[in-house]
Amino acid sequence: MSSLQAVSAQRLYRLIADQIANKIRAGEFAPGERLPAERELAEQLNVARSTLREALIALEIGGYIEVRVGSGVFVVEPRENGRADESEPEAPADNTLAAALEASPFELLETRTLFEPECAALAARHGTPEQIGAIEEAHRRMKPDHSPQAGDFSSDRALHEAIAAACGNAALASVVTHVWDLCEASPLYKRLDKHFVDASAWRSAVGEHDRIVAAIVARDPIRARHAMAFHLLAIVARLSEDISQ
Repeated sequence: MSSLQAVSAQRLYRLIADQIANKIRAGEFAPGERLPAERELAEQLNVARSTLREALIALEIGGYIEVRVGSGVFVVEPRENGRADESEPEAPADNTLAAALEASPFELLETRTLFEPECAALAARHGTPEQIGAIEEAHRRMKPDHSPQAGDFSSDRALHEAIAAACGNAALASVVTHVWDLCEASPLYKRLDKHFVDASAWRSAVGEHDRIVAAIVARDPIRARHAMAFHLLAIVARLSEDISQ
């Protein structure tokens, strides 16, 4: 009986990244050349803007392009090791760029949107005084005038995990922790943060946290759920802003 070869289920954004990388290697896009606008590329490829955004970030980490927020996306001179930034984990230049780039940032945010609003509602309903106090303390440690370095999720994560811990459901809290682990391990997620989470975005996020915490302290589960959902959708909107504004 003949053997069958395993089929690799590649993520769509990685296939798109490979397609663009192949065109760059073939010389269809020269170093220094600006790529077409995201909206145009997404229409040509018939994919969502979020998927294209992930592909472009993967290409930047792989050393093919440079994302200049406010200007556009530009092809860079090839580097021997295929890396655009020494602070990022090493990634092969070819063969879908890097196995390390598996976690999709927008999928992670979608997952958070499914679970964290309910955590906030349950925390408002079931959180003990000690747990509510821990939420307030984590919230106080977030400075409204401080934008964290790319990938520095510590204070943000502490608040969200304190809310999850107060929800009264250990399984749900563990899901939230696991998704945050994936966010912290994702080079794509951290690079998106680097480009789009500036001081203004951070102040907006802190204001959104203010409303979440106020609702939980007031023991208002409906308002807490809505405030958390609004916050997470606002993150998606900020990370989706047009690169060439």
